[in-house]
Amino acid sequence: MQSLSALEELMAALRCLPGVGPKSAQRMAYHLLQRDQTGAGRLSSALRGALDRIRHCERCNSFSEAALCELCASPRRDGALLCVVESPGDLLMVEQTQSYRGLYFVLLGVLSPLDGIGPKDLHLDRLIARATDGVVQEVVLATNFTNEGEATAHYIAEMLRARGVRATRIARGVPLGGELEYVDVGTISQAILDRRGL
Repeated sequence: MQSLSALEELMAALRCLPGVGPKSAQRMAYHLLQRDQTGAGRLSSALRGALDRIRHCERCNSFSEAALCELCASPRRDGALLCVVESPGDLLMVEQTQSYRGLYFVLLGVLSPLDGIGPKDLHLDRLIARATDGVVQEVVLATNFTNEGEATAHYIAEMLRARGVRATRIARGVPLGGELEYVDVGTISQAILDRRGL
């Protein structure tokens, strides 16, 4: 079998990005080589630097250059609250709300038996050890509302309940500013089921 040329190798490498197919990879490769070789060099250097320096935080499992990320190292965070999210991107979204001041645990995935992802792949033993450290009073389960996210939240909640740790789930329903007329029936149904007092 013939080895790939440097151009073909670049296109194949770009296809590892989500949403990038053969045509997009080809356009990106040609753009970097024809119009932005300086940008290509920066991209290459940034990727190498990230791969060399970034690792997982020892406490929350998110990405960090130090043993503890900035959030875990901050004395201003509420250690009694632990929010469980699927990805570092989800952590950033929760942080952007500026409504949560606790700490995090990043699963880096969800339970998915069809994909061969089980509890050990998500480091749930580390999560349970953290949740039962005597400091954490509540674990907020903020996994996505997909079948896998729901199953993961349920599995974790059962594990925590068996150990006497309070687990809560983020609410779901009608989006802020949403009009009922334009919201799907399933979302309205869930909003009614998850209603709370005023």
